[in-house]
Amino acid sequence: MKISGNILKMTSELSKPVQYSLPIGDSFVNINELIGKKVKLSYDGIINCISTGEKITKSYNQGYSFRASQKLAACDICIVKPELCHFADGTCREPEWGEKNCFQPHIVYLSVSSHLKIGITRQSQVPTRWIDQGASYALPILKVNDRLTSGLIEKEIAKSMSDKTNWRKMLQNDVEKLDLIQARESLFEEFADLLDDYDAQDLDEEIVEITYPVNEYPTKIKSLGFDKQPIIEGILQGVKGQYLIFDIGVLNLRKHQGYFITIES
Repeated sequence: MKISGNILKMTSELSKPVQYSLPIGDSFVNINELIGKKVKLSYDGIINCISTGEKITKSYNQGYSFRASQKLAACDICIVKPELCHFADGTCREPEWGEKNCFQPHIVYLSVSSHLKIGITRQSQVPTRWIDQGASYALPILKVNDRLTSGLIEKEIAKSMSDKTNWRKMLQNDVEKLDLIQARESLFEEFADLLDDYDAQDLDEEIVEITYPVNEYPTKIKSLGFDKQPIIEGILQGVKGQYLIFDIGVLNLRKHQGYFITIES
């Protein structure tokens, strides 16, 4: 197999284990079928903005040109910090995009990728968001009407609970065993007034367990990247989150969206 093209982040399907496909050019490569095999990825120096298609020398916000990163709502600071949403001020970069993506039902969830964390995602992104983060298990706990509200709730809860993933521990499968149901009930009790203020809907859902196609987890993490190493070749040990786990290190594919790559096996 030998396929070339610009890549995007892997698509995923929840199953046991997760099924991954890599969009490359006009094709999709079944990544699960490559696990256990020698895989070679070659970068020829070309990057194209994933929004405009223009050739660029450096990508911003995981695949965009600098110009696009300054104009698109998908690259605004409120995507990272939703509590800073400025739609109501009339300054949203793309109001139609905001209405389509931000003014939709959002889920507040608990997950464990390495340790317990609080997170938010658009309801339509469940369970994709959890898979992209490499969560081993997750539990939706609240439903609200828009992204801003979910962000305000997350910000308050994050004062007493992490909202970040330790990606190194996640890739080593160093995962805490925790009772998410009990954690949910404790949060409902601690933040009852806050949740009432934001009219959040309590969810009584079951825990979603996620298994990944990994033959062997690394004991030490060596990060790989095409800018410093244009040819990456090794035995593909598995996939977790948006990372390819090789016997020589780990590669974050989402970071390299828009790169023109040749994949061989």
